[in-house]
Amino acid sequence: AWGAVASVAVALWIVFRLGGGDYYTTPLAVRGYSPMHRLLRPSGPVGQTLGVVGGLLMLMPFVYMMRKRVPGLRSVGSLKTWLEIHLFCGIAGPVLVTFHTSFKFNGIVSAAYWSMVTVVLSGFVGRHLYVRIPRSLRGAELPRTELDAKAAALRDELARSVASPDVLDRLQAFERAAVPRSSSDLSFIDLLFGEIALGRRVRALDRELKRSALSLALRTEVITLTVERALLLRRIAYLERTKKLFELWHVFHLPLVYLQLVIVAAHVGVTVYLGYVPFRW
Repeated sequence: AWGAVASVAVALWIVFRLGGGDYYTTPLAVRGYSPMHRLLRPSGPVGQTLGVVGGLLMLMPFVYMMRKRVPGLRSVGSLKTWLEIHLFCGIAGPVLVTFHTSFKFNGIVSAAYWSMVTVVLSGFVGRHLYVRIPRSLRGAELPRTELDAKAAALRDELARSVASPDVLDRLQAFERAAVPRSSSDLSFIDLLFGEIALGRRVRALDRELKRSALSLALRTEVITLTVERALLLRRIAYLERTKKLFELWHVFHLPLVYLQLVIVAAHVGVTVYLGYVPFRW
């Protein structure tokens, strides 16, 4: 969310405050005559700064990888915090790089840019899978025994909170509809998008519970516990498949990251070789 907010803020500043809206919509053939060209072109003061800052943000995956692999760095912050920083940089960085290109894609720049876009889209898939593997507050994967114990504790808490058999039946019906009951019910589509449909079921459950004698506070608590248990049971059911998909995702994602690094390094090398020294306009 913060990555999106920062990206929108920078985009609005460039488009409206610096006149980027007129500049980027000017045809490439005559863009050099625009009064904003010297400022916003890739080698201009703003364009080059956006490229350098965006490029540095895009290097964050390597810092994140070092944090996970270098023993001396594993105690520096939690994996969750590092992942959030990694995601922020992975959203804001590409936006800055896009404005750095001034929306002109050709040659090695095009290869670097589209490799970056592929890495970013792949990153969203990885994030989607990552959060579906239950973890501790510090980001460590929870063992299956702990997950089962947590699910049982939530069931007991629900039983203590609700005395009405009718309400308990409704909660169990919600759980049966939300959680795969056997391996034959598991599907790739449900793994990726099944939790979206859960929101519709939660709203339906809330409407049903409004007709019961539960108070607002108790109804909110019951729904919260029910959804937490249903999500946990879903992720337990899909745990092995999620972990396998996450491993396959790594095989696809990491080579793209290294390829992007090589292409960007070549782009920077060629730029400096041609005389576009950073911050010497």
